[in-house]
Amino acid sequence: MIHARITGTGSYLPPVRLSNDDLVARGIDTNDEWVVGRTGIRARHFARDDQVCSDLALAAAERALEAAGRKAADIDLIVLATSTPDYIFPSTAAILQKKLGMANDAAVFDLQAVCSGFVYALATAEKFIRSGSHKRALVIGSEVFSRILNWQDRTTCVLFGDGAGAVVVEASDTPGILATALHADGRHSDILSVPGSINSGKVVGSPFLQMDGQAVFKFAVRVLGDVAIEVCKQAGIATSEVDWIIPHQANVRILQATAKRLDLPFEKVIVTVAEHGNTSAASVPLALDLAVRDGRIQPGHRLLLQGVGGGFTWGAVLLNF
Repeated sequence: MIHARITGTGSYLPPVRLSNDDLVARGIDTNDEWVVGRTGIRARHFARDDQVCSDLALAAAERALEAAGRKAADIDLIVLATSTPDYIFPSTAAILQKKLGMANDAAVFDLQAVCSGFVYALATAEKFIRSGSHKRALVIGSEVFSRILNWQDRTTCVLFGDGAGAVVVEASDTPGILATALHADGRHSDILSVPGSINSGKVVGSPFLQMDGQAVFKFAVRVLGDVAIEVCKQAGIATSEVDWIIPHQANVRILQATAKRLDLPFEKVIVTVAEHGNTSAASVPLALDLAVRDGRIQPGHRLLLQGVGGGFTWGAVLLNF
């Protein structure tokens, strides 16, 4: 039987770091106590004006390839999760393929599931690999949410940051990814959205992110708990057998509530939201790479990756690292 395993991780945070006090200095009507108390966020990183989504993805991908001991030419599939692509088309994955210098005819495409994007992308790549059609995949979450923030809305502009995370996933004889679950419910599409489009060269609707924070919080806590139980049941293990939970990093209170729902100590949750903010599809692979590189995650550990985001979408991947 063919299995899919993560063999390398990488991440990239752009150079501009803004603390909550830096946002206040820029004229945002907020303060550090207000932001930290409600979200746990102390800082976030923003891309430079000359950086686009594919640039962040490239840096993360190169680090993941190095960690896996692979070259770009070894990759035959790229799945790139983003809500902030370089262009309407071509795909950011295709632009990344060019920047990586890949001369092969690997399959590459973008995937849009907002903050669940990386989990969706990883589950998708796993299916390609287990089918036998592909052997080595780059799975990436990359975002420049700073480009779609309304700086007059203090309830949303303080929450988000930019960044990218990547993993190399390879065919293996030993189990890596143990279970996946993906879900969506479009009836809740209005509680987190950027309700704009381009028509005849003009923006129709709004080009800015908008969110019903209370509704998102309640929805996220419920479905993250449900999907964690679902994938553990698929794999035939108890939630207590998970070594680390790596959830989407939106709000520390959501992470705390999820751990409580699963009756797991909060010490088992990888938390990066304080320094990264909400980086949407990049948040899970950023947190994963950080915990791998600082030594918390070790070979053989059982990881539960979770995402929840606009759509509304949610999902989880359970794996042996």
